[in-house]
Amino acid sequence: MTTQKTYIIRPVESTDRNAWDLLYQGYAQHYKVAQTSQMRDQVWSWLQDPAAESEGLVAQAHDGAVVGLAHFRPFARPLTASVGGFLDDLFVSPEQRGLGAAQALIDGVKSVALERGWTVVRWITANDNYRARGVYDQVATQTQWVTYDISL
Repeated sequence: MTTQKTYIIRPVESTDRNAWDLLYQGYAQHYKVAQTSQMRDQVWSWLQDPAAESEGLVAQAHDGAVVGLAHFRPFARPLTASVGGFLDDLFVSPEQRGLGAAQALIDGVKSVALERGWTVVRWITANDNYRARGVYDQVATQTQWVTYDISL
């Protein structure tokens, strides 16, 4: 049995850089994506720029440690003439998994979405990301849509 912890979910701050960097490296490693410090610098700059589209939340444990991150942004939904939110990245440190941080981060993004009048929060995950899908199946509905990419 796991015990659910309480996390503080808040916007990422400049003082979170070191913790965020380690988490984002872990996220890239999880998906086997080669990533450089320059790439993380670029993403960090987006998260620190109020004019940028991407925003970030972090999960902070009771001891003050930043243990999870979520990156999200708005997207236009022309067919419904509305705006939704896209959850680009969600990662929780391995030692904090199963304790409620992922759900708390998703709830944080959902709160932002409700405040802004977004009509949906959407995200994708790897088909074999079973542990994360166990959380996602509790908080959202899996859709029928298949995703395609064109590499450029």
